[in-house]
Amino acid sequence: MNKQIKIFLAGHRGLVGSAILKRLEAEGYTNLLLRTHAQLDLTRQAEVEAFFEKERPEMVVLAAAKVGGIVANSTYPADFLFENLAIAQNVIHSAYLTGVKKLINLGSSCIYPRMAPQPLKEEYLLTGPLEVTNEAYAVAKIAAIRLCKHFNDQYGTNFISAMPTNLYGPGDNYDLKNSHVLPAMIRKFHEGKVGGEPVVLWGDGSPLREFLYSEDLADAVVFLLENKNYSEIGEFINVGSGKEISIRDLAGLVSRVVGYTGKVQWDTSKPNGTPRKLMDSQRLFNLGWTPHVDLEEGLKRVYQDFLKLEKSQK
Repeated sequence: MNKQIKIFLAGHRGLVGSAILKRLEAEGYTNLLLRTHAQLDLTRQAEVEAFFEKERPEMVVLAAAKVGGIVANSTYPADFLFENLAIAQNVIHSAYLTGVKKLINLGSSCIYPRMAPQPLKEEYLLTGPLEVTNEAYAVAKIAAIRLCKHFNDQYGTNFISAMPTNLYGPGDNYDLKNSHVLPAMIRKFHEGKVGGEPVVLWGDGSPLREFLYSEDLADAVVFLLENKNYSEIGEFINVGSGKEISIRDLAGLVSRVVGYTGKVQWDTSKPNGTPRKLMDSQRLFNLGWTPHVDLEEGLKRVYQDFLKLEKSQK
């Protein structure tokens, strides 16, 4: 693919976007359109349309989203639904209006029903009720998938939707008020190590989760951008590691990486979330892509990133 092609990467400062930016630059792409939230508010239709009309990107990677864990999703459901819907409809519609050649729309594994069969196959979408603790976010992501599908069907666009599993990596959000389970664990175990206090974790540790290193997702995005079209992908495609671990075992792994040797207390008055969530990524594997970074190695890298962040804030 022409390395001078103009690519708009929406959300380049986030966990996912920063990894994709790093990968695109490493692959030699130099004509990258990047805007901060202050420069371009993707929830504002007029701003987004004016940006696309002026810049005319040839490809788009939609990695921008309002994200958070169980606490954030449960506390701010209206914000999660509205902002993610607005971002998706504005970017996807503007991409259509200005003739974008290819768009990669990134979603989340939370689109699947709470009690869907495991591992989660693409055809299980909309076959049952969603997990209530992140329903608002999931509804927005499902709408984005369908928006891409219907633009493809009605107007012949080439908009691909990819659904990553639970992600972690450098630049993650470690704020306990709105972070996901893995970065929250890293902070809790680090603070427990420094302060000598027991670590309290939500639920009973039984749920099973799958994790993918953010740089592996970035590799998958560039793979799809360079090699695949909607006609080969279909409505959307899963992007996962194919491996799962219980939250209890994850806590043990994080504690070893961090070097925490104290007690772990499980607060069973707090929700567990979805009992199990493993994605079937065989379709993507069959197309020629596989992840490279295993969970323990990824955690070691992330903890070093966390320590650098802590040091910079002192």
